[in-house]
Amino acid sequence: MKKLALLLCIGMFTACQKDADDTKSTTVPPAPLPTDFIEELWYKNGLVYSVDVEVFKDSDKDGVGDFKGIMQQLDYLKTLGVETIWLAPFQPTPNEDDGYDIADFYGIDKRLGTTQDFDEFMRQANQKGIRVMMDLVTNHTSNQHPWFQQARQRTDSPYRSWYVWSKERPKKWDSGMVFPGVQKDIWSYDKQAGEYFYHRFYESQPDLNMQNPAVQREMRKIVRFWLDKGIAGFRVDAVPFLIEIANKDFDPDKPEHQFDIITQLHEYIQWHKRDAILLGEANVDPKEQEPYFGKEGQNMQTMFNFFVNQHLFYALATGETKLLKKALDDTKNIPPTAQWAHFLRNHDEIDLGRLSDKERDKVYARFGPDTTMQLYDRGIRRRLSPMLGDPKLTELAYSILFSLPGMPVIRYGEEIGMGDDLSLKERLSVRTPMQWSNGPNAGFSESAKTVRPIINKGPYSYTKINVAAQRADSTSLLNQVIKFSRLRKRCPEIGWGAWKLIDTGSEHVLAMQYDWQGRTLMMVYNFSKEPQQCQLQTSMKTGRGLVNLLDSSATQIGSNGSYAVKLPGYGSGWYRAK
Repeated sequence: MKKLALLLCIGMFTACQKDADDTKSTTVPPAPLPTDFIEELWYKNGLVYSVDVEVFKDSDKDGVGDFKGIMQQLDYLKTLGVETIWLAPFQPTPNEDDGYDIADFYGIDKRLGTTQDFDEFMRQANQKGIRVMMDLVTNHTSNQHPWFQQARQRTDSPYRSWYVWSKERPKKWDSGMVFPGVQKDIWSYDKQAGEYFYHRFYESQPDLNMQNPAVQREMRKIVRFWLDKGIAGFRVDAVPFLIEIANKDFDPDKPEHQFDIITQLHEYIQWHKRDAILLGEANVDPKEQEPYFGKEGQNMQTMFNFFVNQHLFYALATGETKLLKKALDDTKNIPPTAQWAHFLRNHDEIDLGRLSDKERDKVYARFGPDTTMQLYDRGIRRRLSPMLGDPKLTELAYSILFSLPGMPVIRYGEEIGMGDDLSLKERLSVRTPMQWSNGPNAGFSESAKTVRPIINKGPYSYTKINVAAQRADSTSLLNQVIKFSRLRKRCPEIGWGAWKLIDTGSEHVLAMQYDWQGRTLMMVYNFSKEPQQCQLQTSMKTGRGLVNLLDSSATQIGSNGSYAVKLPGYGSGWYRAK
């Protein structure tokens, strides 16, 4: 009933949006959304900040970041406009995969602090109005987890069926790897068990058998434990692999999926905490997206839009917007209670796997020409600023991020334009310690040795790129990001409104219109380094005024709802109709 009420409420406001273009300025606007309604759908408009605790801030001088360190920087995050912190895995781990190989789902890695430290962090964050999400990594465990250690000892172990086994090596033992070029197989032989075990990721991460009801119950138990700690939602790791029906005979290239696992998890979470959410990591084709959200939004409330992300980087690399426009349209049809999560860079490589070989090669040529910059035969392992190169192009990228129809997500350090360390293996190149100042160890730690090398050479050295320096510079990337973050909060149309693409007549210019409660926003972006001029055809009335929220310049809608737009190279405009 609650879900139905939400859908009906959204439906009423959507009906208002359809008539928005004909609403006169003297018309009394519709009543505001109910407070409890907004609270429950907080993910429609909030900025999410991705944090890896061990590389964010060290408080006890041991060279490793910790929860006390994050507490010291909560005011910084509040100034940035962060409404939700997303924590990378922080549980005990052998650290074979940067914490994603979890050895205890209920604990705190002792390097990062104590249970009391975590509880105090949660208290302080919530006190400042910041929600906290965490990674839910239940697709696999570490091979050091007690469950796997017991499972491998004997066939009659109660934990044996918690993993996926085969007496003979399956035919497709070397197909379907998540990390091609680095990973050699998905079935590895365990001498102690005397059988092959299944692992979509590294050999040190055996997959849990999610078809086992006992495993599903344990996953719900894990979720309940952290909800009781105050967690506001879960970024669900590797969703397609979490719900695939795996056994010794299945085809990893054409897996079947058990979507009711997500449905049951959603219902369980909502039952315990009605405004807690699931944010899915699911890099799927738009034709496959519906069951991940659910037809009526009964599965995941939000997912990362990898499809748009890949085509956005193609547009940034080539200046061509045709494929990006199609990607936006292809991912438009989602339930009204759902929301996409948009990002520029995350903690992994930029995955370009859904581009054609020719398209991917164009992105490689512009943003990752050296093979050391490429990874897994599909992506680029660089930070955003050194990859884009031109500060104007970086500013355009952030203008787009904060105005796309979805929830913006920023990875720590991207807001100051941190660089990458390509000497580190695989994805660690974009996981270096946060650069707070030009002091020793970038202000990250007072230890002689840090958990990971700090970038101390070249144009992205911490002596040149750091928070302190950019706070003092009104033209810095940090202050630009803060500007976009604050502007986004003034534009609820982006999170709540109906949107459509507007024809620009130019392959280099993309334009989007939002309508919500009689309010209209027009977003226009120039992906070319050369100035562009185009005539936009809208459904708005002649003479209606437009104000560019980025520079306060004004213009008017001309005859037949058209207006001329002039943008500098890599320029953008956020226009609000008066």
